[in-house]
Amino acid sequence: MRFQRQGGVFLHVTSLPGPHGIGDLGRGARDFLDFLDRANQSLWQFCPLGPTSQAHGNSPYQSFSAFAGNPLLVSLDRLADDGLLTDAELTGEEFDAHSVDYDRVASFKRDRLRTAFERFEPGDDYRAFCDREAHWLDGYALFMSLKHEFEGSLWTTWPHEVKTRDPDALDRYRDELAEEIAYHEFVQFVFDRQWHALREYADDRGVGLVGDLPIYVALDSADVWTAPDAFRLDENNEPTVVAGVPPQNDDGQRWGNPLYDWDHLREQGYDWWLARLRRLFDLVDVTRIDHFKGFDEYWAIPADSEWAGDGQWVDAPGHDFFETVERELGELPFVVEDLGFLDEGLVELRDRFEFPGMRVPQYADWCQAGHMYQPMHYPDNVVGYTSTHDTDTLVGYYEDLGERQRECLHYNLGVDGSEIHWSVIEAVWNSEAVLAFTTMQDLLGLDSHARFNTPGTAEGNWRWRVTREGFADDVADELASLTDIYIR
Repeated sequence: MRFQRQGGVFLHVTSLPGPHGIGDLGRGARDFLDFLDRANQSLWQFCPLGPTSQAHGNSPYQSFSAFAGNPLLVSLDRLADDGLLTDAELTGEEFDAHSVDYDRVASFKRDRLRTAFERFEPGDDYRAFCDREAHWLDGYALFMSLKHEFEGSLWTTWPHEVKTRDPDALDRYRDELAEEIAYHEFVQFVFDRQWHALREYADDRGVGLVGDLPIYVALDSADVWTAPDAFRLDENNEPTVVAGVPPQNDDGQRWGNPLYDWDHLREQGYDWWLARLRRLFDLVDVTRIDHFKGFDEYWAIPADSEWAGDGQWVDAPGHDFFETVERELGELPFVVEDLGFLDEGLVELRDRFEFPGMRVPQYADWCQAGHMYQPMHYPDNVVGYTSTHDTDTLVGYYEDLGERQRECLHYNLGVDGSEIHWSVIEAVWNSEAVLAFTTMQDLLGLDSHARFNTPGTAEGNWRWRVTREGFADDVADELASLTDIYIR
């Protein structure tokens, strides 16, 4: 798919303003879309939308499901509009407007979601949703109900007959946990309804939604438990190999995600992946593929090894996979994360399907002529980012930059550094990159205190929030002006 020249803003849904401690699908999301409209932006990018786990620091990249929505993103205000909550039930807690306290938010919101469920009377739209999404919803709702039954424990520690999906055991638990299963189905119905209302609001303002597709799913997920044949597991449904990256002047990384059984998936026509993508594109217009390298080849680490260096590269069926997806789904509105392992195989796969890769100026050597991450050298079929969810903010990056690199940056961009965030935003907007993104933090010129995530750390991530005051007219006007000048 060839994209038009466009600009957009990255802001994860949790970072939106709102009254209940976390961004949600209510008024704050619409305020942000109005801001994008005033700023003449046509894309909104965010992280994966799935239900997160406290055990993984609430990372959106370690979800309980690749299909489900995060219950914490459901707007309680909109449930009140539906008559499922009272105004009094929306109060009682004071939350930080600038940071998410996930433990407090989860307790507050889940209590009220339970109350709304008790008052809910299923109608035809609910039954239609459950029928349409049964291929993933049935397994997810049972999985989450079993998580509750077994006090949140990892599913590989559940009783053997449940862990290995004995049909009689599953039927017994479906009966015993029917009410809990219905609760999880209700929450997903509400999420889906609120999301599609928000998507319509975005469409009315000419804003496309850009999602995120982590190539791997979490071990502790409904995805692995319900479809063990899609993954490289042993006879006890435990991983034989796990994902990571090899040592590169370091010890490498052992991520621990189970790896796909690509031979089995190919034999099945990649049906699990096609279902995942159909669900995703029911929610978004474009998606970024995280760790695109894994579709070319992947680093397989023996599950019983704790050192990434024990792994090996294994070929993945990238060309056959994307040809199948293109044949089944049509145009492929993908952009790909190709940072870190930009080798011949990855480039060939990326360019075969004309997927735009990523360019981030924070990775530039400003003193090396023609460096690929300097915005003035971006080719057209790439996506330029001022920052990403994994980098520092522009101001934080600039403050940590060495003196020589800083002088070379000034020289290359023709600036003095006094408003470095706007200088780099303008450079990315002026580049040949077909798509250009900045973050809300960079638009506001915030330093490292507003960093969203620091890879390799377990605490303090995914918490930053913007207030409604951040959606200021002068910020929107400045971005709109750059967008007009550089024809985005």
